Amino acid sequence: MNDYYVKNLSGAQLQKCYEIASPRIRQYLDAEIEFVCNKINSGDQLLELGCGYGRAMKYFLDKTDLVVGIDNSEENIRYAHEYLKGVFGWQVFVMNAIDLLFDDNSFDLVVCIQNGLSAFREDPVRIMSEALRVTKKGGVALFSTYSEKFWNERLKWFRDQAAHGLVGEIDEEKTGNGMIVCKDGFTARTFSRGDFHQCANKVEVDINLIEIDKSVLFCEIYKN
Repeated sequence: MNDYYVKNLSGAQLQKCYEIASPRIRQYLDAEIEFVCNKINSGDQLLELGCGYGRAMKYFLDKTDLVVGIDNSEENIRYAHEYLKGVFGWQVFVMNAIDLLFDDNSFDLVVCIQNGLSAFREDPVRIMSEALRVTKKGGVALFSTYSEKFWNERLKWFRDQAAHGLVGEIDEEKTGNGMIVCKDGFTARTFSRGDFHQCANKVEVDINLIEIDKSVLFCEIYKN
């Protein structure tokens, strides 16, 4: 299902998902970005994993001078060049989060938001390990997912996306317990507190779990 995003939820289609968001979803999206922005210091070099078309990168560039984004969708990267036109200090690359083509200790902050550890459809332990490899010593890696408290709003947002033809019709019988299932085969699961701890144990790092806005759960890892 990794190709689903590439084929069906890239570029203008992905942007449409955010354009149809309800006020409560917009609040969640704003809270997620604000949390990351508060971690950025002037002069930091930031890497966003799964940058899409650059939606969040615009905000991050208000806080620092260099933001790098990677995404596995060529369409997203092409669209990012249009979306970020006239904005300075960014670079985007087609790249997989489990095989980052950057040197060790390259970035002060590595960010993976919007439930990326689940959405990427790759081994989350490898994603976390790679993110930490390219994080500078003393830097931080941030991963976010949905709070369990946000289930109803999240499900409504996916129903809205289905109504606009952005994802398949929701399979109501199979949907629940943090998992959204569409009749066209698309699935979206939540990365839970337990999942974060399990990955952290395998990577052998300590984590801080922070819930904000009753909608976002952040996993914060400082690199020693």
